[in-house]
Amino acid sequence: MTIYQFLLLFLLWVCLPHFCAPEIMFRRTPVPQQRIFGSRVSRSDGKILHRQKRGWMWNQFFLLEEYTGSDYQYVGKLHSDQDKGDGSLKYILSGDGAGTLFIIDEKTGDIHATRRIDREEKAFYTLRAQAINRRTLRPVEPESEFVIKIHDINDNEPTFPEEIYTASVPEMSVVGTSVVQVTATDADDPSYGNSARVIYSILQGQPYFSVEPETGIIRTALPNMNRENREQYQVVIQAKDMGGQMGGLSGTTTVNITLTDVNDNPPRFPQNTMHLRVLESSPVGTAIGSVKATDADTGKNAEVEYRIIDGDGTDMFDITTEKDTQEGIITVKKPLDYESRRLYTLKVEAENTHVDPRFYYLGPFKDTTIVKISVEDVDEPPVFSRSSYLFEVHEDIEVGTIIGTVMARDPDSTSSPIRFSLDRHTDLDRIFNIHSGNGSLYTSKPLDRELSQWHNLTVIAAEINNPKEMTRIAVFVRILDVNDNAPQFAVFYDTFVCENARPGQLIQTISAIDKDDPLGGQKFFFSLAAVNPNFTVQDNEDNTARILTRKNGFNRHEISTYLLPVVISDNDYPIQSSTGTLTIRVCACDSQGNMQSCSAEALLLPAGLSTGALIAILLCIIILLVVLFAALKRQRKKEPLILSKEDIRDNIVSYNDEGGGEEDTQAFDIGTLRNPAAMEEKKLRRDIIPETLFIPRRTPTAPDNTDVRDFINERLKEHDLDPTAPPYDSLATYAYEGNDSIAESLSSLESGTTDGDQNYDYLREWGPRFNKLAEMYGGGESDKDS
Repeated sequence: MTIYQFLLLFLLWVCLPHFCAPEIMFRRTPVPQQRIFGSRVSRSDGKILHRQKRGWMWNQFFLLEEYTGSDYQYVGKLHSDQDKGDGSLKYILSGDGAGTLFIIDEKTGDIHATRRIDREEKAFYTLRAQAINRRTLRPVEPESEFVIKIHDINDNEPTFPEEIYTASVPEMSVVGTSVVQVTATDADDPSYGNSARVIYSILQGQPYFSVEPETGIIRTALPNMNRENREQYQVVIQAKDMGGQMGGLSGTTTVNITLTDVNDNPPRFPQNTMHLRVLESSPVGTAIGSVKATDADTGKNAEVEYRIIDGDGTDMFDITTEKDTQEGIITVKKPLDYESRRLYTLKVEAENTHVDPRFYYLGPFKDTTIVKISVEDVDEPPVFSRSSYLFEVHEDIEVGTIIGTVMARDPDSTSSPIRFSLDRHTDLDRIFNIHSGNGSLYTSKPLDRELSQWHNLTVIAAEINNPKEMTRIAVFVRILDVNDNAPQFAVFYDTFVCENARPGQLIQTISAIDKDDPLGGQKFFFSLAAVNPNFTVQDNEDNTARILTRKNGFNRHEISTYLLPVVISDNDYPIQSSTGTLTIRVCACDSQGNMQSCSAEALLLPAGLSTGALIAILLCIIILLVVLFAALKRQRKKEPLILSKEDIRDNIVSYNDEGGGEEDTQAFDIGTLRNPAAMEEKKLRRDIIPETLFIPRRTPTAPDNTDVRDFINERLKEHDLDPTAPPYDSLATYAYEGNDSIAESLSSLESGTTDGDQNYDYLREWGPRFNKLAEMYGGGESDKDS
């Protein structure tokens, strides 16, 4: 039996009893001494299929990683049965790393690796080989694929993903409580030997913690570890491959473990008794002191709730817990009075809010202390009989009517008298006033609900002996409504009627408003002031009314506008009514009643004004414009030459020097005043352009014995009759004060000290120059009254 027959029988024996699928079997031979072929057997049709034998041999190769030799590492050999050894065949290699990492001898088919290979970078390489004729370059065998697998060696130590781990476990945990699991990875092949089998051990952290060798789970090893004694632990874990055997590679990591807090400590007060002081004037809600119980725990396990459980001041004081500082803040619950009681005693309890049932045996988780509070005396301000006052008053009361009274007293034993006043910042219009002795509040001005329905006042009560001690109280004054306003049209109505209107046609719906606010609501009645032959009013009894026509057809050329007085009245007491006038235009309308055009005269002029009157009015307007233009042109001619701020016409120039009196002969020469010839020639005004030049009048020289008073009177008369004198108001200073005049002093400096009843009508008798002064002082009394 030949070897081919033996292999065929062997394949039949393997496949037929087991109904196996078709399979190709290969065997590696380093040298081409045998031919390898396979056969495929099928049971589907009972026939045996023969596969042609391969013409050249190949197989799967294995290569050891991390080769350290100086020569290229031998991989294997490819050989074809067509190779006669004469060099006619050429072997070609392609695929992963062909030509760079792996090279082949073209003649012999030997494959070598050119450098050291790391399996962790790539575990296998797939390549393709082919034998071709060196002369013709034609393949003598089909291209075949083969794999080079890299065998692993233990060249990688286990590594942890984190260099330092952080974990925590509650304090007082039982032995074996899981803390954290650490896992190391090994890059070596886990399917080849023990290179990737890792075992964990603890190098630091005993006897407090332990680690499971296979899983890397860290667990507690001691019972009742107390955070208050020690909170931080550092554990060093080692991971070693080769199953932990000697020669294996290892890596380490550090685990920082923190014991978290549990509520295993009760709160404790540092003192059994505490003393606090408080002023009797402290308002409700004032914090007078704090108490604090210490707790060795942290976070929510140290949270404490404070409460007053006993004592004679439970109704006078209260305690609240400050969450940030965990203190109990004692506050005033009710007003204190030194004269009534001076000492209070409280029993305060502090208790944990989060108690762990596992540690009830360590309790109780609460503590108590005694707090004594002393009340100190102060000078107290007045106290009102109420916290606030509300007064209601009708708006039609007379000025000076008392609307209410506020009452206050001094709570001190001295019982100082009280003075009342109003805070004027709350009554800027000074509508109200208060009696300082008895606190009676009364009106000083008329009230009007429509302007302000509420008045919020502040009354101040102060001790007369110590005005700094004062109390303010809010007084609310509500103004009650009185029917003192008449209703009126709600809006302005632009009403028109068509020329082709028929009797009973609706042309407008009207409504009304009223500033008053009666309790029963608004109710208005509409009617005509007089019987009208053209229109009528129909009350809808819902605070609206309809305007209807009464005749057939209107003519806008005869009458373009109708005025219809409508009487609107309310139903409150006393009844108020008003008359509103509707202006109804007559317009041309289409058949649908839509307005097309209205008379222009009806829009511009009152009813009955003719075209001639309109032309006359326009002519008058034109004449007035011409006169105004001429006046402006004339005013432009008189434009002042002095255009600065020192215009002398409306300014009084003060020289701020005072004469030396009658005996001062150096300051003023009386002879110059008596001798007009000695004066300079009369100069023209420089502030306006003169229209004509008048020759100055020469006056006779007064004799030396002429009285100065007579001299001034003569000059005054000359100026009154002088046509060149300025016609505008000016200030003439004669620098002389004669005997007392019948008008006495004309100065207003002393007007504030007079009784204000002086009559200045006599100023009108002094001539036209005093008319302006008479108007100013004559109208002063009426201005004062207004």
